[in-house]
Amino acid sequence: MMAKCLDHLRSKDGRWNASLALLTAGMVALLLTILLFLMSEAWPFLISADTGHGGNRLFTNLLQNPGWYPLEGRFGLAPMILASLAVMLGAILIALPLGLINGIYLEFYASAAFARGFRLLLNLLAGIPSVVFGLWGLTRLVPWITQWQPPGASLLAAILVLSLMILPTIALTSASALASVPRELHTGAIALGLRRTSQIIHIMLPAARSGIVAGTILAAARALGETMAVLMVAGNVVQIPATLFEPVRVLTANMALEMAYAVGEHRASLFASGLLLTLVVWGLSWMAYRLGRHQRKFARHD
Repeated sequence: MMAKCLDHLRSKDGRWNASLALLTAGMVALLLTILLFLMSEAWPFLISADTGHGGNRLFTNLLQNPGWYPLEGRFGLAPMILASLAVMLGAILIALPLGLINGIYLEFYASAAFARGFRLLLNLLAGIPSVVFGLWGLTRLVPWITQWQPPGASLLAAILVLSLMILPTIALTSASALASVPRELHTGAIALGLRRTSQIIHIMLPAARSGIVAGTILAAARALGETMAVLMVAGNVVQIPATLFEPVRVLTANMALEMAYAVGEHRASLFASGLLLTLVVWGLSWMAYRLGRHQRKFARHD
């Protein structure tokens, strides 16, 4: 009887393992299909020769072509690449210290009841659709910036909206990274008579650094891939901004605005933009995974 039960359990485990393996293979196949689709659609643009300057058009558009004029066959991606990076870096510079402060407060200062409520609030904030942030930015933030420095819809507006969107991600991942630090380190710091501020700065934060950086990288990946909110508040002018108050257009907004009517090489250039963003986001996600694994390994070993 016992042998039959064991055989039955092994059979169920085998079917369960096979199902999980099949689902995993399906996800890998889906991701590869998306990547191959982007490459096939972008291929005419990637291999086309620039008859005006010689050489490959991709190199010309990334490094030499200053403008985006599809009707003239000029597909300068550099201003939008720089705008995407500027929006992402600006949002990280604002959201990282605020998110880290929130994470420290959740882990070391807040009461258990308040921490639960605050975590719930952060999760709700992280789940708000991006178009809602865009509406708020368009109707409240942009007019406020306009009173200060027209036109309002600008690089600064995009940075502020995106920083609010990624703040919950950084706060929650920072709190989780701090919570994963072995308790022995905290106990040892207390035994040495260190003040709580010294414990956090000199012991806990260095030990949780990998997890905090991983969460920040994930937030950066989300900021790079954001479309609707940035489209609504950035102004959508293809240029390299000289100040924070000038309008910009990011790569994602450019694809959303022009894909509906783009044909030929214009369409292929938009897919090349999507391929570039996909590869960058995958690279950032891989870095976050490696750092997160290092943090988990550190917590297990200690």
